[in-house]
Amino acid sequence: MAAGPSQAAPRVFPQLHLLEPTDNIRGIQTIIHNSTTSNSEFEFHANRLIRLVVEEGLNALPVQEKHVTTATDYPFKGAIFNSAVCGVTVMRAGDAMERGLRECCKAIHIGHILIQHEAGTSEPIVYYAKLPSDVSTRLVLLLSPVIVTGGTLCKAVGVLMDHGVAVENITCLNLLATPTGIAEVLDKFPQLRIVSSEMRETCCALDFTDRYFGT
Repeated sequence: MAAGPSQAAPRVFPQLHLLEPTDNIRGIQTIIHNSTTSNSEFEFHANRLIRLVVEEGLNALPVQEKHVTTATDYPFKGAIFNSAVCGVTVMRAGDAMERGLRECCKAIHIGHILIQHEAGTSEPIVYYAKLPSDVSTRLVLLLSPVIVTGGTLCKAVGVLMDHGVAVENITCLNLLATPTGIAEVLDKFPQLRIVSSEMRETCCALDFTDRYFGT
């Protein structure tokens, strides 16, 4: 009997880091994906997942050693980030991640980029961009909770590059992504890092913004 067609192996993205799918994380994702979850419960559990992604994103940033003295006068070999860090939200969905970032980095500077699709076309258009004046010298955490086609995220990365940010200094923090969207972004920007909680063929959170903000 002739062998059937073999399935292509899933593509591996070296610059994509997915959270370990622990039972806790899968439980949070179950609540978020459930169509019967109320808006208030959706927001609460999305914030839990956002905090986990932010912490993992901070783990991905480059650091250097720093030696300090403890309160009991003992030396401690620690670490600090190589450069100052800032956040940039891809509005409006990315605004949902701002609080989680501030909870981890109290005094962080945060910029905003508004990108919308022109009526009748799929072309993303930048309508607004306000970034820290020294963004080109910082490590940038780009907040984009949902990646479907990747077009909006590519446009946002382009805006940062236009302001002098090196791609290797950008880490995108994401909750839900499709392989198509990830491929679109990383094929165009192979040095970009993406930290996400989940990648799946069918993105179940196209209504993320409406459910999070209750609109």
